[in-house]
Amino acid sequence: MAAKIPTQFKGRSLLNWIDYEPEEIQQFLDLAIALKEEKKRGEINQRFIGKTIALIFEKRSTRTRCSFETGFGEEGGHPVFLSTQDIQLGGKESVEDTARVLGRMFSAIEFRGFKQEHVEKLAEYSGIPVINGLTDDFHPTQALADIMTLQENFGHLKGLHLVFAGDGRNNVARSLMLISAKMGINFTIFSPKELYPDTKIQEICKPFAEKSGAKITICDDISLVKGADAIYTDVWVSMGEESLKESRCALLAPFQVNEEMIQKAGNKDCIFLHCLPAVKGEEVTADVIEGNRSKVWDQAENRKYTIKAIMLALIA
Repeated sequence: MAAKIPTQFKGRSLLNWIDYEPEEIQQFLDLAIALKEEKKRGEINQRFIGKTIALIFEKRSTRTRCSFETGFGEEGGHPVFLSTQDIQLGGKESVEDTARVLGRMFSAIEFRGFKQEHVEKLAEYSGIPVINGLTDDFHPTQALADIMTLQENFGHLKGLHLVFAGDGRNNVARSLMLISAKMGINFTIFSPKELYPDTKIQEICKPFAEKSGAKITICDDISLVKGADAIYTDVWVSMGEESLKESRCALLAPFQVNEEMIQKAGNKDCIFLHCLPAVKGEEVTADVIEGNRSKVWDQAENRKYTIKAIMLALIA
């Protein structure tokens, strides 16, 4: 039986998870799980026939691009890839004007780039659903795939302990903090003080955590990994920060996810997560990411089903 698509989200955008209630996030998650089951059963559906999506990419991508293109195309829709070499976004043509044009030609827009304000303007001026495929501030589609992987492994979310080790300011850490606060996941950022997340995102997450019962902890003390159900990391040098590689690697070396850190969790069921791509030997050792605790390939696969779920709910 085909997955049931919730109708109340149609026409909305996903710029981050701030404006979505925990119950709504769970609906996206349930739909993604149902879509994965559809795939296992070999079912083929065509729920995007006659639909188009503009895929704007300022940054390179493997998982995000492949998830959007294959997910939309398999459902009978037509995805159109637009790089900075293809359109004038924010250059010769303003973001607002680009949004107005694309809004008259497409069913939806995906944006993967640098500025959060750009994806917000696309949503404001296009008049069609806009999905944030990554900005410097947020990576909401990644966060949904992450908690899907947690649910698959533990059967529940509320009360789990998720530790993020590394650059606590980056878009993945911020998005995980937000979605954990919403869903009642205890979330720890293990990071050098210089790379703590900004106070603004902490203040945004605080009331959500109070409501869900989630505990948010930010510290440079490795003892806080004790009891972790999952340890997560990301590259030490994000796109656009390549000139900082030497200093960033030196600062983050004590925060590498290795077997010693995994053992400090003291949890035989603790898993390892990474949004990929990974630099083995920097943020994570090869034995951890290739070991039996690693769920990064399931996590990567889940990008497709969570992204397809988001597209179906907002567009179909």
